[in-house]
Amino acid sequence: MSLRLDDQLCFGLYSASRAVTSLYRVVLEDLDLTYPQYLVMLALWEEDHRQVKELGTELNLDSGTLSPLLKRLETAGLVRRTRQADDERSVRISLTDSGLALRERADGIPAIIGEAMALDANGLARMRADLDKLAASVNAYADNLRKPRGTSE
Repeated sequence: MSLRLDDQLCFGLYSASRAVTSLYRVVLEDLDLTYPQYLVMLALWEEDHRQVKELGTELNLDSGTLSPLLKRLETAGLVRRTRQADDERSVRISLTDSGLALRERADGIPAIIGEAMALDANGLARMRADLDKLAASVNAYADNLRKPRGTSE
């Protein structure tokens, strides 16, 4: 493999990611959501009343990124943040009625994205499975590189 930019898989992934994120930016304008906010809403529409820590783990977002994002969603009236009585450090995120209603307006977004990618539902599922497998493989490889030399597991 050469060091030519056009031969690098990382550049193809980067370009595709930027293109998809740019498309989402346009599609989400009507909902007044950013792409990371949309990801939070998707997670909450799937399972409401979640711990912030749980959301961060699922979305692969650290608390420094997630907390201000959740504050903006709360200010917009889409979610409610509630500190747990038994542990003040633990915060639960719940959808408001407006947050629940926004789901209906977002319903057509996956079809728009699929159309833009020229993929049907099966193609999107295959692409997602391939990307999940790629991420798992790269993460496992990177974890192995991080291990101190001379250790084995």
